[in-house]
Amino acid sequence: MKPLERFLKKQGSHLAARAGPGAGGPLQRRQSVSRILLPAFLKEPPEQPAMEAADGRWLELRPPDAALRSPSSFSSEELSPGGGGGVGGGGGGEPHPLSPAPAATCCWPPGPPDTPERLLAALLQRLAARAAPHGHGHGCGAEVLLDDIILTHSLFQPTDRFLQQLHHHFLMASGSPAPCWEEGEVLPRKQAVLTVLLHFLETFKGILQEDESAGKVIKDLYLLIMKDASLYHELEDEILKLHQLVETVELKVTEETQPPNKQVKPLFRHFRRIDSCLQTRVAFRGSDEIFCRVYMPDHSYVTIRSRLSASVQDILSSVTEKLQYSEEQGTREEALILVAVASSGEKAVLQPSEECVFTTLGINSHLFACTKETFESLVPLPEEIQVSPGDTEIHRVEAEDIANHLTAFHWELFRCIHELEFVDYVFHGERGRRETANLELMLQRCSEVQHWVATEILLCEALGKRAHLLKKFVKIAAICKQNQDMLSFYAVVIGLNNAAVSRLRLTWEKLPGKFKNLFRKFENLTDPCRNHKTYREVLTKMKPPIIPFVPLILKDLTFLHEGSKTLLDGLVNIEKLHSIAEKVRTIRKYRSRPLCLEMESSPSQLQTKAYVRQFQVIDNQNLLFELSYKLEPSSQ
Repeated sequence: MKPLERFLKKQGSHLAARAGPGAGGPLQRRQSVSRILLPAFLKEPPEQPAMEAADGRWLELRPPDAALRSPSSFSSEELSPGGGGGVGGGGGGEPHPLSPAPAATCCWPPGPPDTPERLLAALLQRLAARAAPHGHGHGCGAEVLLDDIILTHSLFQPTDRFLQQLHHHFLMASGSPAPCWEEGEVLPRKQAVLTVLLHFLETFKGILQEDESAGKVIKDLYLLIMKDASLYHELEDEILKLHQLVETVELKVTEETQPPNKQVKPLFRHFRRIDSCLQTRVAFRGSDEIFCRVYMPDHSYVTIRSRLSASVQDILSSVTEKLQYSEEQGTREEALILVAVASSGEKAVLQPSEECVFTTLGINSHLFACTKETFESLVPLPEEIQVSPGDTEIHRVEAEDIANHLTAFHWELFRCIHELEFVDYVFHGERGRRETANLELMLQRCSEVQHWVATEILLCEALGKRAHLLKKFVKIAAICKQNQDMLSFYAVVIGLNNAAVSRLRLTWEKLPGKFKNLFRKFENLTDPCRNHKTYREVLTKMKPPIIPFVPLILKDLTFLHEGSKTLLDGLVNIEKLHSIAEKVRTIRKYRSRPLCLEMESSPSQLQTKAYVRQFQVIDNQNLLFELSYKLEPSSQ
């Protein structure tokens, strides 16, 4: 089990003991072999907020202007899109197009726990009431409820089922009006369905291409609406916007055509190529094709071209084809297994049904295909970097240049993560799976930066140069914090706190007092006391763009996940969904303004950019300790 999952499981176990039996199951997520190294400070249980009822099953329902007891120290007002620090509210930026307006307290909560079907019906009724001339009525707060449901509906029902219900409601409005409907209510009800569908498409966008069943329902509903368009001229604007969105997400409705040949995308650490690493990062989807090397026990390898979402069985089939097994050797084909081997020698056998294994590999892990008989003989590949002494690129480059390139690259990666990947990563066991490749790569990068700091320091043999390098890393952390790149800031501080680095007493003694005091402040900022209160307070004072420490967002979502049930007796815990949606809206806030960093495009800057985007690191802690003791033996 990877360190991040151990940490999340510890948080969940603490909650489960308090909430009682059935209050929340273990984190249901596919087994991963990635190594996201999180420090001890993230393993401290957060403060226990008063968010459970006496039976330990339901979150308390409160109006949005009251403090929402979430696992973070943010209040609901601070996280609310309408608040001063809400989505699009920071820095005087434009409101995010998906950010709902604040709901009036008189219409909150949106309703008691209800079935998924009645919950959607209630939402459509509110939206229709808002469009109809009913005065204040029941339309108030509909935007918040709409955004909550769109962001979290997959936690209590499959997406295609949700869309089928939407299709059904439009058919009802197109047919004979129900006896209970008032005169003139048909058009508002159709507008309500259109509003939900438009918001759904705006939220999901490109990831709909990976969901064939949902795409089919959207096509059917789209054609139904287009046939009805001539009857209601009042809906022309919404229908035009719908048409544009359907084209944007590439849901072809008139004819099915074969998709064009897609460009093969390089992943982290696959074929170190300068030209690919200098390109702007784009979001990965499960249907994207990549190249990958699969090694044999003798360290020979075959190169295969595969979908990112390919199953282990698909990968083994491609490997078998490359090896050109004869019919007489057909029995060996069934005996082949796929194994992830880490640089430390740890081995994990991947199950045939597992998917998206490429993005779950550790930093220096590799895929091996072997038989069960040769499994024990598998050993890691030789170290990819030279551990001999010598000055690396970091000694040539200024701290400011490195920090700015770190921020620029991490902003690209952060922008590639779809906001729903955060929910899918934590709630994987409760819903149909969807790939979280971009989030996995961001977590892998966080681990990579941590090991980069330790690697560079421990490869520097000269004491004076090593102390100067330590000073440079403290500078880099300071500039990253100034850039509001809290991911890089945390990763550098964690790297400096690596046990193999922190034990270098002679090196730390040569660090100037000014930088020692600065580093102590950084350690205080990353202190986990009171659920990372200091960090959260600093974050609330920042204005977008912000790159947050992503693992802490996952921790908060896990706390919400395991602190109470999503469904009980078929009824949806609406307040829990609202708390989850509020956390997702903070991600929108962080990305509501573009990042602007002035950097030259000189050859030296391009060389620095390539260096920052292709770190070569040692992720074997045993090897790091060997280097550390060689630099400063225990007797010193």
